[in-house]
Amino acid sequence: MMPTSTERPSLRERKKLATRRLLQRTALELVARQGYANVTVEDIAEAAEISPRTFFNYFPSKEAALFGFDPEREEALRQRLVDQPATLSPLDALRAVFVEEVCTLSHELGELGGDAATWLRRMKEAQGDPQVMAARAAHAAKMERALAAGLAERMGVGEEDPYPVLAVSAAMGAMRAAMRMWAQLGETIELAALVDAAFRALGQGLPPDCLKELVNGKRKGRSR
Repeated sequence: MMPTSTERPSLRERKKLATRRLLQRTALELVARQGYANVTVEDIAEAAEISPRTFFNYFPSKEAALFGFDPEREEALRQRLVDQPATLSPLDALRAVFVEEVCTLSHELGELGGDAATWLRRMKEAQGDPQVMAARAAHAAKMERALAAGLAERMGVGEEDPYPVLAVSAAMGAMRAAMRMWAQLGETIELAALVDAAFRALGQGLPPDCLKELVNGKRKGRSR
């Protein structure tokens, strides 16, 4: 996560962040060249010129290095949802949380160096591996449970109420679709703008042309 404080991180924190980014970048590059099944934690550590023991100080697995899995992030998202202004509808509260989250994601991808959308495409390509698919599915399920619990708390309803589960599932689908479009379009459009538009379209009942103006406008701008 990005630091919430406006204070400059300490030298130690900056070095830790630099090592974390190096490991993510190395893992993505190796998997892109060799395939997920042919890359081990030891390979990533060797290419990054650190020990496997040091790798595990930053990530519990190679999946975590590839995708940034972080249990603390789930709780942070749940709490941010609970803390959204009471005047927002459930869907608008989810939209605000996800837009903030993808701003953080695009910032983190940008810090890897080069085109952030390219790194996202590499992540998507790695997800074709059955082990990765299982890990991603488990992670998504935990994320959905945490957010549904947060939305239920925010709405003052029991966790057995079906609405929070339905709303969060729809929200996760909208975010995944926006991220897929962003990876295809490259950095000609901001990820946060796509997520915001996808959520607004969801709230409008998903009219067929809901994203055409946004996407086509950016494509025209790119061709000039």
